[in-house]
Amino acid sequence: MSGEAPRLSADFRSEPTGPTGPAARADADGRRPGDLLVRAGGIVFVIGALATLVTFVPFFIGTEPFPPTAYFVSMLMGAGFALAGAGLLRAVFDQRRHTRTTAQS
Repeated sequence: MSGEAPRLSADFRSEPTGPTGPAARADADGRRPGDLLVRAGGIVFVIGALATLVTFVPFFIGTEPFPPTAYFVSMLMGAGFALAGAGLLRAVFDQRRHTRTTAQS
C-alpha cells in the first residue's frame, strides 16, 4: 500500500463485449461511424456558444449591439447540436445494422 491512486487508461471507451462489440467495428485509426460528426458538432456548438456570450455583452455594458452577422454566428450552437445528434443517430443505426447482420449469420 504505497498510497498511490489507481491509474486510469487513456481510452475511456468501453471494452468490446465480444466479436460484435463496438470497438470491433472501429477503423484502423480507432474511429467508428458517426464519431467525426459528433466531434464536428461539438466544435461548432462551442463556437456558437462563445458567439452567443459575446453578442450579449453589449446589452450588459450599454453599448451598441453587434451587426446581424454576429447573431447568425450564434445560431451555430443549434447547428452544432444537430450535427452531434446526427452523428449519434448514425452510430446507433450502424450498431443496429451490424447486430442484425451478425444475428442472421
